[in-house]
Amino acid sequence: MIINILAGGPADRLPELSDYHEQNTVWAGVDRGVFHLLEKNITPLIAFGDFDSVSTQELEYIENKVSKLKRFKPEKNETDMELALNWAMEQNPEIIRVFGATGGRLDHLLANVQLLVEPLKKQCQAEVLLIDCNNIVFLKGPGTYSVQKIDQIKYISFVPLTLNIYNLTLEGFKYPLKNRHISLGSTLCISNELISDYGTFSFSEGILIVIRSHD
Repeated sequence: MIINILAGGPADRLPELSDYHEQNTVWAGVDRGVFHLLEKNITPLIAFGDFDSVSTQELEYIENKVSKLKRFKPEKNETDMELALNWAMEQNPEIIRVFGATGGRLDHLLANVQLLVEPLKKQCQAEVLLIDCNNIVFLKGPGTYSVQKIDQIKYISFVPLTLNIYNLTLEGFKYPLKNRHISLGSTLCISNELISDYGTFSFSEGILIVIRSHD
């Protein structure tokens, strides 16, 4: 199973959602993202939010269309996105894709990137991705990973989320590395590219933000 979550970020930052509407896909909506899904003729299985970003008429439309509506007060400890991600992890999917979580407010963007730490802490088996029209973002903990070349998304950046990344090795990249220490604030690993069909990256300690991008 794949779970796609649409949050309430700017609609102009969204890719074509129909490209991600496979047969084994379940959709969840977050706040205004629920309305955006319905506008695209996609009815989410479940919706989360305080719905302070939709009008009274739009909320009534949502209530008539979505059977599982999880409404919360605006004054709460978790963001709507966190509640939706927690639910998604409980379903044990193979992949969780999050759309509408970038662009707009910077505090929301940074919070949504940091939310990806929780699946690592819980050792969630799902691959969790933030996706917009220019980027795919995911986090990785220590280990060795293979990445496939995608011609339409040629840049790959590695950004420390923790204070230090130890023994970072990049193979099959235009700018290779061997057992390098990368500290928080370094821009050494911005805008790398694969030179073959596959490359690998590995490190022994820390958490990396991996960003695949195109202009």
